[in-house]
Amino acid sequence: MRVFGIDFTSRPARRKPITCLRCLLESHQLRVQGLTEWPSFGGFEQALRRPGPWIAGIDFPFGQARRFIETIGWPPTWRGYVDHAAALGRQGFRAALDAYRAQRAAGDKEHRRACDLAAGAISPQKLYGTPVGLMFFEGAPRLRAAGVAIPGLQQGDPERVVVEAYPGVLARALIGRIPYKQDSRGKQTTAHAQAREDLIAAIVGGALRQSHGLSVSAHASLSDDPGGDHLDALLCAVQAAWAWRRRDSGYGLPAEMDPLEGWIADPSLLPG
Repeated sequence: MRVFGIDFTSRPARRKPITCLRCLLESHQLRVQGLTEWPSFGGFEQALRRPGPWIAGIDFPFGQARRFIETIGWPPTWRGYVDHAAALGRQGFRAALDAYRAQRAAGDKEHRRACDLAAGAISPQKLYGTPVGLMFFEGAPRLRAAGVAIPGLQQGDPERVVVEAYPGVLARALIGRIPYKQDSRGKQTTAHAQAREDLIAAIVGGALRQSHGLSVSAHASLSDDPGGDHLDALLCAVQAAWAWRRRDSGYGLPAEMDPLEGWIADPSLLPG
């Protein structure tokens, strides 16, 4: 099975492209085959439309928190509110989230989904720092338009399956909360480099056999990227491969998943 791990960005460019790691899954063995970088959304959109079968794990929040959707009064379905957000345009979407945040009390301005709470992830409303709100805005409508299947959210083409990935939760399980990436060149340190080397060593050294049921074959050079995008794409591919191996049981989604919010594909987030 072809497996893609995609590290997404809300504003791709040559300096910070969307990164895609191409892999092959045979039984429990995941083998990295190559790396592609897209400096614009065009390459990403074309990849989503390529004939299957394939599965991709993509690193951005596919949905928003139920509390936010219900409180702001957007359409009460995933399809409905994604289309509504897209119709607002980037500036209109940003303005809507800013206005929502401005009228709420401190500590209650941004809401997290159930999977965000389980994973220790930030709110998909966030527009600053790591702007995952803009990643949702740019990513989710493109998934809608491509007609891919998103377990729990969109039926789509069953030969082209996409799951939400979150490298952070998997990286923490492997090396703890040690920082391993930094986009700003002046802030990159040897400690970051060592953490990336430790991370790739754990991945290929068998650390995922028990947790994810996978053995991974990948070149150590994936740790050379100081921004961590190459490693994050690998972690996304691992989560997609784990989901594919559970395709007969809902791709690993919990039975209580909220169909308005979606879920992150990783075994550590499952109850019990």
